[in-house]
Amino acid sequence: MDKTIVVSVTRRVRDARFHKFLTRRLKYKAHDEKNVGKIGDLVELVEARPMSKTKRWRLLRTIKNAVDSGDVAINNTPAKGK
Repeated sequence: MDKTIVVSVTRRVRDARFHKFLTRRLKYKAHDEKNVGKIGDLVELVEARPMSKTKRWRLLRTIKNAVDSGDVAINNTPAKGK
């Protein structure tokens, strides 16, 4: 997808019945005009007009860049190797 990033937001909530902590994830598609978003970046989104069927957010800024190495951890899973 050109000029689009998919941002995963993870939050932990407590189950009402069993009082266990559950991990909830939401995926947001956001407009990235300059294609600066990379895998693993911590970004800030702002609400925007609908740009497509599912894209209603815009990339405001990159808060923290991902590590620029070959071993990148994706979705909080440790990288294999070494």
